[in-house]
Amino acid sequence: MTLPELSNLPRLMRDAVISTRTYIENVKAAVIASKASSENQFIRHGFAWMSAYVETLAATLEWAETLEANRCFLRLEQLTAAALFSEYLVQLQNGIAMSQDEVIRPRDMNADVLARAFSEDAAVTVFNRWSVAALAKEIVQECVKRQSYGVRGLDETLSMISEQFRAFSQKEIVPNAHKWHMEDQLIPDEIVQKLADIGVFGLTISEKHGGTGLGKLAMCIVTEELSCGYLGVGSLGTRSEIAGELIQIGGTDQQKQKYLPLIASGKILPVAVFTEPNTGSDLASLSTRARKDGDDYVVTGNKTWITHGSRSDLMTLLARSKPDEKGHRGLTMFLAEKTRGTDAEPFPDDGISGSEIPVIGYRGMKEYDIAFDGFRMPATSVLGQEGQGFRQLMQTFESARIQTAARAIGTASNAMEVAFEYAQNRTQFGKPIIEFERIYGKLARMVVEIMGVRQLTYMAARKKDQGGRCDVEAG
Repeated sequence: MTLPELSNLPRLMRDAVISTRTYIENVKAAVIASKASSENQFIRHGFAWMSAYVETLAATLEWAETLEANRCFLRLEQLTAAALFSEYLVQLQNGIAMSQDEVIRPRDMNADVLARAFSEDAAVTVFNRWSVAALAKEIVQECVKRQSYGVRGLDETLSMISEQFRAFSQKEIVPNAHKWHMEDQLIPDEIVQKLADIGVFGLTISEKHGGTGLGKLAMCIVTEELSCGYLGVGSLGTRSEIAGELIQIGGTDQQKQKYLPLIASGKILPVAVFTEPNTGSDLASLSTRARKDGDDYVVTGNKTWITHGSRSDLMTLLARSKPDEKGHRGLTMFLAEKTRGTDAEPFPDDGISGSEIPVIGYRGMKEYDIAFDGFRMPATSVLGQEGQGFRQLMQTFESARIQTAARAIGTASNAMEVAFEYAQNRTQFGKPIIEFERIYGKLARMVVEIMGVRQLTYMAARKKDQGGRCDVEAG
């Protein structure tokens, strides 16, 4: 394959995205017309997968056009983009593996005819000349030559942020992460302080409240680099992100002035206290009560999977303060101060008790079951107004989900880097295993998939930064 064959790739990608958007709209109409679609979760889940593929292609096109405009759309980027489009377009025509044993196909959506027409579209068939398998060897060779796995199309400021946090991760996190994991340790306080010093906890908090106000895309970059070193460190800022956004969106002026500078500086560590044993993600059904008693609220109920529950100072606590109102309308968000726990006494405050939940991964902050039995907090703890808790939380979940995706990308990137290093150093039958088709094929798929989902994540972050609703994109 010669370089000129890929030189007009962005134009071909744009034509394919246009055709793919038409296709997905037609499939959507077929799904809606299907009598079973309103109750068939398999079909609805499958359509969500197809939609995510389409948006990934669109986000990758934007990435490619940005690189081309900056004269950075080089051989590796071209190969990776061509491979992603080839693979995803084929899957959109024939079926997407949602898991190892669950494939959604156009026929499941009453869209066989649409899929055949899509497969004959000239803008789609042009990508039949490429495939991940056909391009895999050259993709891996380019990665080895560069000793990197593609560029992101970031501006100068975001590139500097990426380099700064990658250097921090390599120096402070990577040498210690395995020990922290194997010994199931909390991330050391000195690391937490260093993270505070370089602005991790105030990334998206406004400058007037002590943060840097950089936005969600910068949050993704930082989270990705820290997670590449250790998932627990990449996740450490999530609770500060959630609390900061909750307060910025729904807090009173007094609450903003009091808490935001403390969160941004790392002087207080927040903890998100939402999930309950029998509700999971169905937060509108939660049963923890916050009963008004004079100038206080008294909390009773149980929470579970509370990350960083002990070593924290401020709970963003979702509880039902209006028991007569069903569903989400009776929920209120509270900013409940607590005493930071120790190993000997994880929950020293009256009315709170808890026990650690052992985990095999995602260590560094520890998970807890927490029971509230008469825990008291002042009425001023209500975030903004009573009864607005669910709405406030849903607004912040967009950012939390985007950050979760960034953590996954960082972890996957680390796995890919380790795999490349091992494949180059491990020798079998007289040559490095990276030279075997089954190995370089797997590595190439890692490069291609990570590039695509990274662009999808950045797209959601940009939309959030622009102030638009992005719950679908974040999900």
